[in-house]
Amino acid sequence: MNRVIQYLSENKQENHEQLVKFLKIPSVSTDSTYKNDVKKAADFVADYLKDAGFKQVEVQETNGHPIVFAEWLEAGDQAPTVLFYGHYDVQPAEPLNEWKSEPFDPEIRGNRIYARGASDDKGQVFMHLAVLKAFLQTTGKLPVNVKVCIEGEEEIGSANLYKILREQKEKYQADFAVISDSGMVANDQPTILYGLKGFTGLEFTVKGPDNDLHSGMYGGAIRNPAMAMAHILTSMKNEEEVVLVKGFYDGVEDLTDEERDLIEHAPSEDFAASTGAKETVSEKGYTAKEHTMARPTLEVNGLYSGYQGEGTKTIIPATATTKLTCRLVPGQDPTTVQDLLVEHIERNTPKGVTVTIKKESLSAKAYRVDPSHPLIQKAAESFQETFDKEVVYVRMGGSIPVVEWLDDIYKIPVVLLGFGTPDDRLHSPNESFPLEHFEKGMQTIANYYNKVGKLG
Repeated sequence: MNRVIQYLSENKQENHEQLVKFLKIPSVSTDSTYKNDVKKAADFVADYLKDAGFKQVEVQETNGHPIVFAEWLEAGDQAPTVLFYGHYDVQPAEPLNEWKSEPFDPEIRGNRIYARGASDDKGQVFMHLAVLKAFLQTTGKLPVNVKVCIEGEEEIGSANLYKILREQKEKYQADFAVISDSGMVANDQPTILYGLKGFTGLEFTVKGPDNDLHSGMYGGAIRNPAMAMAHILTSMKNEEEVVLVKGFYDGVEDLTDEERDLIEHAPSEDFAASTGAKETVSEKGYTAKEHTMARPTLEVNGLYSGYQGEGTKTIIPATATTKLTCRLVPGQDPTTVQDLLVEHIERNTPKGVTVTIKKESLSAKAYRVDPSHPLIQKAAESFQETFDKEVVYVRMGGSIPVVEWLDDIYKIPVVLLGFGTPDDRLHSPNESFPLEHFEKGMQTIANYYNKVGKLG
């Protein structure tokens, strides 16, 4: 193990140079003009794994962007097999004028490297690749059997991954999975993420007259779709942040005292400072931390109707549209929740208007693993030894669909080893990643694989 850490230290400059090379590739999956660059990023990963010492490496074609698959299974039958998942595609860099340096020309300022993908997810993927190489180049073997799945479509919903994971189940089968596509609650604060919320949503439009009408001539006779929309929305949630949709909380387990204690000990965000909001609101009976981490939510994401220009235009608008999403917790099924929302909307639509509903196609179930699971505890030990600080345990309000898929298809625990920070500006201009976390992250990963190898 000491040889691996020494190798990483001695090759620090080389690792930085390879990371920069990786980040320079504009692998924007959502824009077809970058298709060749996305392929270049896949080839970079494949070539790096071959150079590291993997004999079985494949750039697997899909109906979209390729998946890099690799495996090293020489640790023996007694050693566990890990499936490492990550993604090499990135978000678009726009708006370009808000970047202080070129998004695909990485620049180090202070203790951070700035580039699109620095944190999400190239920087965190590369840490694992470098650790695997360090093991193979020093000891000639890995402490665990390893399968690698690095895809190029995460930022567009992993359009082809689910089908491949189902159809090629044996190929990707493992005892557990590791993903580094998340972060810590604060800089230099090791964090175990043991739960993710699920996701679903819909868009609905309320229609009244065939066209906008003069409010003086028709007000009082024709139902205003914007007012009808307001009626529907206020029927969905009360002022205490309790969702009023019938059946919404069915199957939701209340928080245990143990979980509330874990959440209480996680650092608290100063919401006023970070968001500018004057005060927090949360579901009755729960703190803001408990609500964001571990209770379901229903939010309006977009709302538009009528005249949007300067001044006044006295009309009854023809339509009003709202986009809604829900973050779900274990016990809630996304499809069922969608159906409950549809039923509620239709039941509460006032007379004089009609409603059309478009369901969100991308949904995901929530995921939760027992924090006391041995694989999670080994991750906590590895974090603490590297960062010399006690680990905090949290659940996150965000969603990572592949986590649910791995749980559903393979029935295996997923360990979320995240090294990002709240200051990384994911999906925004000036995305960055702290170099200290880059170095400590590799040490943590190496330590973790070594510890897990001994569990076998």
